[in-house]
Amino acid sequence: MKATTSSLSSLRHPRIGSPVARLLLVVAAVLGALFAAAAPASAHAALTGSDPKDGEVVATAPKTVSLTFSEEVAMDSKSIRVLDPTGKRADTAKLRNLSSGSTVTYGVDLHAGLPDGTYTVAWQAISADSHPVSGAFTFSIGAPSKTSVSVDGQEVGGGLAGFLYGTARYAAYGGFIVMVGGAAFVLACWPAGAGARPLQKLVVRGWLTLTAATLALLLLRASYTGQSELSGLFDLTALKGVLETKAGAALVSRLMLLGASALFVAVLFGAYAKREEGQEKKDLTFGLAIGGSVVAAGIAATWAFAEHASTGIQPGIAMPVDVLHLLAVALWLGGLTALLVSLFRAPHIERAAVRRFSRVAFGSVATLAATGIYQSWRQVGSWSALTGTWYGQLLMIKVGLVAVLISVAWISRRWTAQLSETTAAPEAAASEPVTVPENPERAAQLARQQAARTAVREKKVRDADPQRTGLRKSVLAEAAVAVVLLAVTTVLTTTEPGRTEEEAGRATSASAAAASPTNVSMPFDTGGVKGKGTVRLDLDPGRTGSNSLHVFVDGPDGKPYDIPEIKIAFTLKAKSVGPLPVVPDHLAAGHWSADGVQIPMAGEWQIDVTVRTSDIDQTTVSKNVKIG
Repeated sequence: MKATTSSLSSLRHPRIGSPVARLLLVVAAVLGALFAAAAPASAHAALTGSDPKDGEVVATAPKTVSLTFSEEVAMDSKSIRVLDPTGKRADTAKLRNLSSGSTVTYGVDLHAGLPDGTYTVAWQAISADSHPVSGAFTFSIGAPSKTSVSVDGQEVGGGLAGFLYGTARYAAYGGFIVMVGGAAFVLACWPAGAGARPLQKLVVRGWLTLTAATLALLLLRASYTGQSELSGLFDLTALKGVLETKAGAALVSRLMLLGASALFVAVLFGAYAKREEGQEKKDLTFGLAIGGSVVAAGIAATWAFAEHASTGIQPGIAMPVDVLHLLAVALWLGGLTALLVSLFRAPHIERAAVRRFSRVAFGSVATLAATGIYQSWRQVGSWSALTGTWYGQLLMIKVGLVAVLISVAWISRRWTAQLSETTAAPEAAASEPVTVPENPERAAQLARQQAARTAVREKKVRDADPQRTGLRKSVLAEAAVAVVLLAVTTVLTTTEPGRTEEEAGRATSASAAAASPTNVSMPFDTGGVKGKGTVRLDLDPGRTGSNSLHVFVDGPDGKPYDIPEIKIAFTLKAKSVGPLPVVPDHLAAGHWSADGVQIPMAGEWQIDVTVRTSDIDQTTVSKNVKIG
């Protein structure tokens, strides 16, 4: 009784540990949170260029429309569609692989004799990480025109199919974590728990959830990637196409491994649970541990094989690291779930089992920290990507969640230590003598009644234990944070990682930099009175496609000079294009402008400016400028 009182007094002021221990724990939390699940991101492919470019006006119809991507993609004859102003398909529907070296380019040929107007290019593809990407842009032949084509709704992976697919992904992660973590908790922490019905139900439900979610992912895959409508959920043709993809192969492999895991679960809660302690049970424990580890690693590898780890930099290192990471998550969070169920539902759990799980959880966190450092560097790559991209911001949210989770886990660890110091709760008073009747049925009935009374007494003893109550509450808080963390992780699976987003942004910036505004200044002299001055032209953005033009005329004194008329023409002599006339509108004294000035292609353009200062005094000045 004295030991119990001492332990209870210490409960009022639980110590969180030394400053060094707290520091190490926070560092582990931050580093591990940078990649707190095995498949938290998808290195989506990004469109880095096209020919013709978005918004470009070409003088003659191109023979081919090509698209360049940041990484390898999967495409078919429906992936690139070129639609004319009326919405009819203008391409031959035959995909061409134009890739060269590390440059990933695909294209389609156009029909001959296409009329002038604005054409829409709608595309969709499957990234190397199995996620769908899509987009649309326009270009014009001759001059822009009105178009009946709408690019709204072109994005794949959204709508009801996207919602259902995302839900199934979340369920698959959750099922895997509960199944693997629960089974590991029984083998490594509480072998006697193999006979506990609550733990049996937990692991079996995890298996059922993962199996059902995997089947749903397989059936929804075609609709999710835009290859079929949701109504064609059981379309065998679409399903056959899915099975030929990397993602389909991974899902089928997962189903096969789940068959093996069903056998493992049957042995664990069957022969293993009934086996008495001894060398034979130790041998079976070893065999189950080896077999279960192989199957669990194989299931984890189905994510690594089909997700972001299989593409990008260092895939040979990233995939095994990814497997280790997901296994560590399952051991930690799945074991935590099993502990929570045991504390609330199991008739009795050994204190030694709780202490063993505490050590397993610590090792899992250390593994998460080590693998998280590498995966974070690989997916984010820079501090600017961490703070300036949506993926990086989600990672920082995860940092906070994991910090909270490990802080609560540390409190649970302190409760566990106090639980181990407490004297064993006295067993229920010896049962009163029971006269065993000769009738076997009556004897069985009395035995059941006695077992029920014993269970009630044991539950009262457990509920009266303040250490167990405190541990229950802290573990429940851990589980709640873990659910939110898993939700954030699932969102990350559909978010473009910071490294990829920054690379695509740099490509866009480089394109924009190459098309900086064009500024031209030319002196003129018409020969008449007040016939001298300077004309300045600003062409923005100074690239192919639509531009805005501002013209300024200054007199010899540098002040704005209004003249009766000014005209501009653009000529690309190398391609025999032009002259393309532009008549700007007068805005203010010495200032004219024109919108929608079309530069059909890049090259060395000759700009001719005709200036008239009186009814009879006029001159044309010219200058060659590189545009686009």
